[in-house]
Amino acid sequence: MAAPALPADWSTRHSVLANARRTAALINALSGTDDREPQPKPAAEAVAVAEVLREYGESEPVDLAPEDVVRMRAAALLLREVFAAEDVDAAAAALNRLLAEQTGPLRLTSHGGGAPWHPHLDSHDDAPWDEWFLTSSCLALTVLLWDHQRPPGGLCASPACRNVYITSGPGPARRYCSRRCATRERVAAHRRGQRTTETGAGSGSGSGSGSGSGNS
Repeated sequence: MAAPALPADWSTRHSVLANARRTAALINALSGTDDREPQPKPAAEAVAVAEVLREYGESEPVDLAPEDVVRMRAAALLLREVFAAEDVDAAAAALNRLLAEQTGPLRLTSHGGGAPWHPHLDSHDDAPWDEWFLTSSCLALTVLLWDHQRPPGGLCASPACRNVYITSGPGPARRYCSRRCATRERVAAHRRGQRTTETGAGSGSGSGSGSGSGNS
């Protein structure tokens, strides 16, 4: 059987990095809500998750039931452990646990000839959404760790944010999921520094007041 014709952007949309970024986007859509805020209802969350899947090239129809979203959220919480790892050894240990407990044997599939051959760790091509999400994420994160010998991602350092992000490319290690969070924290740190300076100046300005009182 001849291999199916590839769309021009197939290799980009289905690269390891693209799959890893999809993992982070899905985790954020499923578990990024701040603890102080109520979790969105599964029906509304299903819409947001479906939008992420379409953005990353999932073929139509993208039909997600509320029960699918509940199970995908449980998978997202398991995957967050990899992003929360403090170093590459801890990230590898977290991935090893998931690979041993949550995935099947490595196999190749072409989805019945509808796609180029590629690896899967789920049980079959029609596996439930949560199984596919967890296993495909484990595969992408494992390859990134293998390739770069560092944690494949991290948790945003902003206390107001619970998002995860993928670490990729050269340069200093990232601490924030986005420029928005980085800018917000820099501004907050600057304001805290200003308040500290003003408080110190204010406490010093009153020293020595009243000295010499009673002299006439």
